[in-house]
Amino acid sequence: MSHIKPENADQLEEAIKWALSQEEPMEIIGSGSKQKLGRSVKADHQLDVSALTGITMYEPEELVLSARAGTSLIEIQDELIKHKQYMAFEPMDYGALLKGTANAGTIGGMVACNLSGPRRLKAGAARDHFLGFSGVSGRGETFKSGGRVVKNVTGYDLMKLMAGSYGTLAVMSDITIKVLPAPPEENSYALYGLSDEQANKAMSVALNSSCEVSSAAHIPQGIVTRISLGTNDRAITLFRLEGHGPSITYRANKLASLLNDFGKGSLIADPESRTLWQKLRDADILSVSEERSIWRISLPPAQGSTFVEGLKLEDQSEYFYDWAGGLVWLSLTGDHNAAVLRDALKSMGGHATLVRPAKDIEDTESPQHPLDPGEHALMKRIKDNFDPKAILNPGRLYADL
Repeated sequence: MSHIKPENADQLEEAIKWALSQEEPMEIIGSGSKQKLGRSVKADHQLDVSALTGITMYEPEELVLSARAGTSLIEIQDELIKHKQYMAFEPMDYGALLKGTANAGTIGGMVACNLSGPRRLKAGAARDHFLGFSGVSGRGETFKSGGRVVKNVTGYDLMKLMAGSYGTLAVMSDITIKVLPAPPEENSYALYGLSDEQANKAMSVALNSSCEVSSAAHIPQGIVTRISLGTNDRAITLFRLEGHGPSITYRANKLASLLNDFGKGSLIADPESRTLWQKLRDADILSVSEERSIWRISLPPAQGSTFVEGLKLEDQSEYFYDWAGGLVWLSLTGDHNAAVLRDALKSMGGHATLVRPAKDIEDTESPQHPLDPGEHALMKRIKDNFDPKAILNPGRLYADL
């Protein structure tokens, strides 16, 4: 496999035009932190955009930042911290889980995989903060979409297509995102010893209150010791509160009153709270080994505990809930878990995605949740329009796309 590494947007276009003329597919990579996410790509060449780096525009007063696709998220976050700003959608760092190296992600990979974290309940995902981009389609054509403001009405909203496309439609060279002022403080209100069902109800009460909870998660008894909070092996249910100190205190007291029927809780202060949510964001509390597969289940939040209970998991299985029950992380042994998980989701709606497979299992053939016929036909038409010769990451999401 040849390695092509463009150093600017013109060279990127030239590389894709050459591959198109040869009708030879390319695997698109940046830092490689998410290279194992999705299906493996069978390609003749590897198109490496890691040399397209640098923040090209940052206007803190306008809450907007532009950077080349290969720019590391660490570089961007360090610059934002100087101005007390952040990416509110809190992109997950897949590096440690998939590559064994944390803090390796890039802004291009972040958008291409539409990353988000525990704050998704309040802030959404990368696609909701994605303002514009420049890129090259599988036709070898450079194009732009969006701009520097949220309410940009020029042309089609192609950002929603690019976010989560895993590089199968176009290769982005430059990206513009919205940033926001960072909350000055963060605390977490914690309840202890709740069952999954009780925790699901408590999280629902909190999210439907006026306490402005930005994240809610539940860690069952089986893995709670991995967060080092001294909970005496009791399950813990967490509610993140962000803002100014007096506001957090008021909302924490109000939340404690609302959740009184679920027991007496306590407040976890910064920086312990911040470290805890980072562990949950990156699924850092699950066991990772060649014998275990890591699954990511998204479903209606109220159905979270019902879904897990219906699986009748074995003792060696591990799981926890994020997004108030709407995201379930699972660490499972064995093969053919895809059919079991997806069958269980049919009655309630949702998606089961294989994030990290165990060694030598058949589930790797379908890591993404299957599409229904209408969805598949639509995605096929989109792929054919952007990349008619299927030279960009062919098969990364689905075998024939």
